Amino acid sequence: MAEAAASGHGFPRAARLTRSAEFRAVFGNAQRYADRYFTILVSNGSVSHARLGLAVSRRAAPRAVDRNRLKRLIRETFRQQRPGLPAVDVVVMVRPIACHTENAKLAAALDRLWQRISRSCEAS
Repeated sequence: MAEAAASGHGFPRAARLTRSAEFRAVFGNAQRYADRYFTILVSNGSVSHARLGLAVSRRAAPRAVDRNRLKRLIRETFRQQRPGLPAVDVVVMVRPIACHTENAKLAAALDRLWQRISRSCEAS
């Protein structure tokens, strides 16, 4: 764990959206990126690094074990991609089909979405 924090690839509390006002700001003024499994809302961040918020609903993933698996997977891919992301606030929402999809496919889909976000923020 100390290795990840030293290399800048950790997931500290400062890298999370924790307050409802922060989520409202993203939902109110966001650019949308979506694929078959996820919808990602992105808005300009109020801090100098990328932050992540999760909105994994019971409707999309009825079983707690599925919601927790999806959240762990999303957090891990974000943690790995965070150094390359611009200073944005991100909220990831899950579609119901993600519950029945294997982790490797979901991680690949998330990696593609993180790359799209990075490219579009560089262009603007």
